[in-house]
Order: sequence, then structure tokens, then C-alpha cells
Amino acid sequence: MRVMGAHQYRRWIQAGSLTARVAAGALVVRRIAGVTNAPRPIRAAPDFVEPADITVIVPARDEAERIGPLLDAIVGAPGLAEVVVVDDESTDATADIARAAGARVMAGEPKPDGWAGKAWALQQGVEAATTEWIVTLDADTRPSPDLPRALVARMLNDQLDLLTVGGRFECPTGPTRWLHASMLTTLVYRFGAPGADAAPERTMANGQCMAFRRQPFLDAGSMTTVAAEVVEDLALARHLANTGWNVKFLDAADLLTVRMFESLAGTWTGWGRSLALPGVSNRNVQLRELAMLALAQTLPIPRILLGKGDLIDVVLAAIRIGTLVGTRTSYDRTDSAYWLSPLADIASITAIAKGIARRGNQTWRGRTYS
Repeated sequence: MRVMGAHQYRRWIQAGSLTARVAAGALVVRRIAGVTNAPRPIRAAPDFVEPADITVIVPARDEAERIGPLLDAIVGAPGLAEVVVVDDESTDATADIARAAGARVMAGEPKPDGWAGKAWALQQGVEAATTEWIVTLDADTRPSPDLPRALVARMLNDQLDLLTVGGRFECPTGPTRWLHASMLTTLVYRFGAPGADAAPERTMANGQCMAFRRQPFLDAGSMTTVAAEVVEDLALARHLANTGWNVKFLDAADLLTVRMFESLAGTWTGWGRSLALPGVSNRNVQLRELAMLALAQTLPIPRILLGKGDLIDVVLAAIRIGTLVGTRTSYDRTDSAYWLSPLADIASITAIAKGIARRGNQTWRGRTYS
């Protein structure tokens, strides 16, 4: 009886594992399937004529080593009234570089209690601007001069209230590209293709580049609604979607390049911190998504390599390889490091798990956040 009981127990475990893997795979397929009808990417709009009624706002804290290429590309771009760099108490030459490039530099006020640094810098920039349209860009972005007008054109055409976009990633080393591509896939598995329709609580966004009308944004509470959020972009998009705003996240890889991290360690620590979506997803949702990533993204290929794979693993591994084909245009280079990125999935899910488990204060750019 004891042997039969153990055998039956193993069968229950195997059946439960199979059910969980099938459910995780079905969920991923449903999310990724939206790529077939995803909205077209944002491209330059040469025939679109807009008065000089756009302000680009760049929040910057100790960005002397990264902000130059951004300003060289965007200052004086068609349709721009000005570029405003909000110098968030930098201790380096950020402000001097910005002035020399022709931007208007605002000396940021000290961060009030209850505010995260980037949200506070953006709030000051939006309040100081006078144009109808606002485009925000992070210092690590490399935009085409056509980007701001193209964003406004797309918003007018699609009647959008808030538009955020994803660019093409520039990863300076093979190991960085290897891990970064794996981490990007965790977002694809959780949120599908850019532009996919989703409920407000599953809205995707990218705060590296946002566009909106200034006055309606201020009337809606602007950044005060997400003042304390570390992942302020997602929190903002979901808050505004819940209030009825038409919010979209679209692909703009033809007009925007982003150089987020310089090293493998920086990628794992920096992006891993935010990929857990602290503050915008509750713990139960975080753990369910983590389990889905483990079952559908991370485990199938190792199981096959170890000779433990079955048909479900083969199907899930094929989906995983398929994502590499789909995201290849999101990178400036797709070498062997990129194509081998599924082997980094264990590291990616570990970084997300660490972010979920993190407790206590966090330090970022010399500031401590709870």
C-alpha cells in the first residue's frame, strides 16, 4: 500500500506539472498571438506640418557621460519650440553640457518628501513648459530629429491621449546583449506585442519616451498621481487608462535608439530592479507571472538539453525561439550572443524573483527610496 501510495503521488505530481505547463504555454500563446494584428510602428511623417509647439523635456541627474548624443540630435529639430533639461541636483557637468548644446537648463528644486526623483523632475519640466505638446526623453535615448513630430502626428491620427514608445536597443557588449534580450522576452511573455489592447491594469508603457498634451495632463494631476512610484511610467499609464485616457505603447525602433546599460552586471541589477514591477503589481500577480515565466520561458530548453523534455517542452521551446525572430529588430546587433539569449533565461527570472523578494530601502543615483 505504501509503494502504491508513493506511485500514485508521483503520478499526481506529474499530472499537476503537465497541467501547469500547458496552462502557462496557452497563456503565452494568447498574449503573443496579438503580434499578428499589432498597430504599425511609428515612422517619420515628412508631410506633417506642425507649428513650433512641442517642448522636449529631459530629466537628468548626473548624466554628463550620456546626455550629449541626445541633445546633439534633438536641439533645433523640426517642430520644437525648445528642449528643457531639468538638472536634478547633478554633481557632474550635466548642466554645462546641456547649455553648450543649446538646451534650456532648469535647476531642479530639492526633491520633496514622498516624491521619486524622476517623477519630480518631470513635474517641474511640465509645469515650466508653455507649448501645447510635451515629449519626454531619458538621457540615454538617441532619437531621430523627426521623432517628436512623428509622435504628435500619430497621436492626432489615432486620437491618443498618452503615447509611450519603445526604441531599438544598443547593447555595447555581447554579454550585455545576451542578458538584455532574455530580459526583454520576459516583458513579451507578460504583455505581448507593442500596441496590444489590454485592460487598464495590464497596460504597458515605457517612460524613456512619452508624449501628451500639456494642459490635459496637468488637469489630470500630472506626475502628482504617481509621485512616489519607482516604476512611474507604468503606474502613470495605468492610472490614466483607468480614468478613461486613450493610452498606447507602440514601436518606434526606426526613430529611437536607447543605450540603457554598459555592462552585464549593470543590466542584471538595473533592469532587474524594475522588471519585477514594484508598486504597480500586487504580490499575488507578481508571483503568478513569475511562475508562468518559469514554466513557459525558462525551463523547457534546459529540460530538453538534460534529456527530460516532452512534447510540451518542444512546443514551448519553439515559441521561445520564435520570440527571438520577433524581437530581432529591437536590437542594433543580432549576433550569436543575441541568438543564445534563451540560455540567460535563468538569470533573468532570478533577477525578477530577487526584485519581488526585495524588502527595505533601495538606493538609486545616490538617493534612498522605501
